[in-house]
Amino acid sequence: MDRIEKIKEFLQKSPHDSFLRHALALEYIKQGDDAAAKAAFEALLAHEPGYVGSYYHLGKLLERNGAEAEAIKVYEKGMEEAKKAGDMHAYGELRGAYEELTF
Repeated sequence: MDRIEKIKEFLQKSPHDSFLRHALALEYIKQGDDAAAKAAFEALLAHEPGYVGSYYHLGKLLERNGAEAEAIKVYEKGMEEAKKAGDMHAYGELRGAYEELTF
């Protein structure tokens, strides 16, 4: 059984586990399936907007696919959520990615 199938099996038992959803999206990226990864990140963030690590990865995915304007919005939302959570490390990473696109 490959990693994606294994994660999906775990998700059947814990469908709202944000860590597993994030891991699934990262596995899709590893396999080159950006569309599935994007959908997985978006579903995760719709369910749990405070899962700040996913904003960075989604933003980078969007950048790779030429959707810079959408990536900027993702970074902005991620910075907002990171500030709310008091996660200054994540905020700094998101801000750095944001500034690379906007300056």
